[in-house]
Amino acid sequence: MENIIEIKELVHKYGEGEGETIALNGVDLDVKKGEFLVVIGHNGSGKSTMAKHTNGLLLPSSGKVFVNGLDTSDYNNVWNIRQDAGMVFQNPDNQIVATVVEEDIAFGLENLGAEPKKIRERVDKALKTVGMYEFRKKGPHLLSGGQKQRIAIAGVIAMKPQCIIFDEPTAMLDPSGRKEVIETMVKLNKEDKITIVNITHFMEEAVYADRVIVMEKGNIIIEGTPKEVFSQVKKLKELGLDVPQVTELVFELNKEGMHIPKDILTVDELVNYLCQ
Repeated sequence: MENIIEIKELVHKYGEGEGETIALNGVDLDVKKGEFLVVIGHNGSGKSTMAKHTNGLLLPSSGKVFVNGLDTSDYNNVWNIRQDAGMVFQNPDNQIVATVVEEDIAFGLENLGAEPKKIRERVDKALKTVGMYEFRKKGPHLLSGGQKQRIAIAGVIAMKPQCIIFDEPTAMLDPSGRKEVIETMVKLNKEDKITIVNITHFMEEAVYADRVIVMEKGNIIIEGTPKEVFSQVKKLKELGLDVPQVTELVFELNKEGMHIPKDILTVDELVNYLCQ
């Protein structure tokens, strides 16, 4: 399958001289079109820095990043790259610019000079996709955190990107808001075939991925399917990372002498196994 993002020996440094910090240390990563990739790691592991490289917000200190074949370090490509790869950040308030929901979604399209009829169609479709159409006339300040984040996602969807990068989009949300946003991501990936890259420190979110990578000190140290990654409970714990609660329970039950498959990730899978 064709790659939408290609990262080659990516190095990113912050500061200079004695204050220099290496945030990314020669990272190699390909993201396939239509893939759902989750990136997990501690604060400071380099995951958010890497995310910002995938739509040209940061430029490599060395190495290369290509989005749909376009080199992010070429200034002439920035406009096209950001149309191909949209980004949703941690705080939705930083992405909402208008006082009415539908006007906020239309903002990017108006800047592109799209015709009013096309703007209307795309705004309505984006709001329906994230389940927020009935709130189109409301003020964003009246919405919950999860609803605001879905509005921020709709604003990105209206631009019709092929890939959306989520940089810890659920970090400021309660469990119910987190669930809303994750369900939206899954729907965008499975139904609309949009490539999703979700940067997170909530392990439960990684269960829905096609592939999970774990970052530590600016490097990718574990990579595989969710089952492959989370069956390595001991290694993840040594890194100071959590695992999904069900995986943790299976790990503890096996320590007590039970023989349960280590790659169980969800409550349903565990219930089905125990009830056999």
